[in-house]
Amino acid sequence: MTAEITLESRHIYSGKILNLRVDRVALPGGGEAIREVVEFRGGVGIVAVDEMGRVLLVRQYRYAVGRDLLELPAGILEPGERPIECAARELEEETGYGAAHFEPLCRFYSTPGGTDEVLHVFTATGLTPGRPRPEADERIEVIPTAWDAALAMVARGEISDSKTVIGLLMAQAGRADSTRAEE
Repeated sequence: MTAEITLESRHIYSGKILNLRVDRVALPGGGEAIREVVEFRGGVGIVAVDEMGRVLLVRQYRYAVGRDLLELPAGILEPGERPIECAARELEEETGYGAAHFEPLCRFYSTPGGTDEVLHVFTATGLTPGRPRPEADERIEVIPTAWDAALAMVARGEISDSKTVIGLLMAQAGRADSTRAEE
């Protein structure tokens, strides 16, 4: 496919965690269109598994959807921060746990039709408990959940956050692959 060519670009909003840009583009084959783009620094999600094989989920109220969600611990990249550094920081802030090992699991665009956000998902093992340090505006409940129970919640639609669904299913696929390799 041929790329669209930006003819004009203007920022109409700059905020703490995102910016909104409106572009006028030339379409391949002729014509023009308007593209609204949410510029977002990106973030991380962490599939943290404790010594009992439970995955750490967090419950928090999400204003944009008007309800509590069960999610992986996660957060937004700070300017200049590497994703693995963000994963370590966010895991400790939201759950209190540190991890001896982080492994990249996957990365994906959250909503490429309207934002440039990239999410990086890591697995975290060798957990050591500590004290959570949530942001002043965060109310987070840590919920260690049996692996099979978390997957069942995905199947029933009780976990509907995209990074959590993707992270759990990708981690499960990796677990299945490692089990097959051992046979």
